[in-house]
Amino acid sequence: MPALPYPNYSITNLYLFPTYATREDYQKATGQEPPPWNPYRQPKCWFDPNARQSTSRRMVYEYALATNDNGVPLFDSQGRPQLDALVLDREEAATVNIPPRGYGMTNVPGADVPEVPAPMRALEPNEELFRDFAGIIMVKNTDLYPKSEAGFGDDDRGLLRKIAEKLGVT
Repeated sequence: MPALPYPNYSITNLYLFPTYATREDYQKATGQEPPPWNPYRQPKCWFDPNARQSTSRRMVYEYALATNDNGVPLFDSQGRPQLDALVLDREEAATVNIPPRGYGMTNVPGADVPEVPAPMRALEPNEELFRDFAGIIMVKNTDLYPKSEAGFGDDDRGLLRKIAEKLGVT
């Protein structure tokens, strides 16, 4: 799939499968009741509809956002978000594990751990992941992005990141 014709866009445009913020969203989109919440598994808001038919016990997805054990994205030496392979058991890949709504995620047992990241397609040659000014990971169309910059540019963002790191507020 070619890069989208926008200077930058959400990383969700790279996801291989739809994601569901709530159990209600899942039911509305699929017409099925979501599986019961399992507090012993990580939260997971996507599923691979073809996983159950696989002859492999494990599903390997070549690209997913790399995170540490706390679910915080990892960045390379140039400050770009890193990608890594994702390996899941076939049954886990085939189902969602969406926590019920509660009085905040800390009140739902097991929902306070990081979510399983969504598998993504490969980046196109003119696509690049970046952390925007608000810290949100986005996709940059490297052909169109430079033409859209007004005000703050990459150099400004880099300088602000360095200041934030020195102040310990990253």
